[in-house]
Amino acid sequence: MSKASLNTLFGSQTDPASGMGDTSHADWEPNTDVYATPEGVVVKMELAGISKENLEISVDGQFLTVSGNRPDGCRMPNCKFQVMEIHYGKFERSVELPDRCDLSKARALYQNGFLRVDVPYLSKSPKKRRIQIS
Repeated sequence: MSKASLNTLFGSQTDPASGMGDTSHADWEPNTDVYATPEGVVVKMELAGISKENLEISVDGQFLTVSGNRPDGCRMPNCKFQVMEIHYGKFERSVELPDRCDLSKARALYQNGFLRVDVPYLSKSPKKRRIQIS
């Protein structure tokens, strides 16, 4: 899903600190899916080759940010690439989620190179009720 599609569905993807899409401190952005379920919003990122110890998930307001580093330790010295499509180095991806999401209850699972963050919707306020006067 492209950035433009994510923006249309869930708001802009910007750096919460600057309010702009500045990722100058990151070398790349991972492929990301963001979708709604009846229970909440799911953010799924493709992060093959990265150990979960090298991942950081943070929350700032309604922004969920995933950052980390994929080291390039497998190529031979003095190699000449014919094709290079795998990104290495520091990465960061921020997604602004709707106000109705409860980021304090987000849960993350990292398995088979995919990070999945489930963010439930805020609990609905209790239905109208009468309070007894004593």
